[in-house]
Amino acid sequence: MYRFLLSRRWLGLLVAAVLVAAACVALGRWQLDRLGERHDRNDLLSRNLGRAPVPPAELLAVGRGPREGDVWSRVRVTGRYDVERQLLVRLRPLDGAVGYDVLTPLVTEAGPALLVNRGWLPRDADATGSDLPAVPDTPTGTVTVTARVRPSEPASTTGTPPTGQVTRIDVSEIARTLPYALYGGYGELTAEQPAPAEAPQPRPAPEPSEGAHLAYAFQWFLFALLALGGFVLLSRREAEDRRAAAETSEPVRVTVLRQG
Repeated sequence: MYRFLLSRRWLGLLVAAVLVAAACVALGRWQLDRLGERHDRNDLLSRNLGRAPVPPAELLAVGRGPREGDVWSRVRVTGRYDVERQLLVRLRPLDGAVGYDVLTPLVTEAGPALLVNRGWLPRDADATGSDLPAVPDTPTGTVTVTARVRPSEPASTTGTPPTGQVTRIDVSEIARTLPYALYGGYGELTAEQPAPAEAPQPRPAPEPSEGAHLAYAFQWFLFALLALGGFVLLSRREAEDRRAAAETSEPVRVTVLRQG
């Protein structure tokens, strides 16, 4: 009854089911790999966010950002903000809104300057149609900054933004516009002393999360089983239909009883 599986039609269905199942298994394994990457990131966050701050020269260098294992570690540096060369980073989301990050170089006496992301400001549309926010003043004089180190962002692929603005924190590109040496990474401000009366909203620390990768992996593996199970069910139904058709097509034998 299952010889029909050797037909071209059913062999094609079998190949299609196997290919679909293989693709689903591959996607499930990819989700598990992403879950492993999440676990590694969570371990990095829990390890580095709790470390004591160190001088930036221990994690950064001119033209070199933090190593992969040092991202999110904290540094502490003392210097003066160069407000004249402050930049606004465009199109930065936070809590469902889009605004600007305030990027200000912190110039030190003993070493390179550090780009500091002082925090986020929302758009502030006014009667002139400008959405540029009013940036709070930095502390005057010498300030001690504690910040989480971040690597430089990839170069922008969009058009040239207005003067005083950038679309990416591309440290190497920003360094070309400055008259002093610059560390290859940048810092996200977590504290500064003295503290200003007003300040941009600090960037929140990332929270450890596994995401939905495990659930997605389970779904893909389930789809693989459904693809193979569907082929089995279809073939069994076909076999039953063929068996029923064969039984109804058998000739009926009539026995005639003769009297006397």
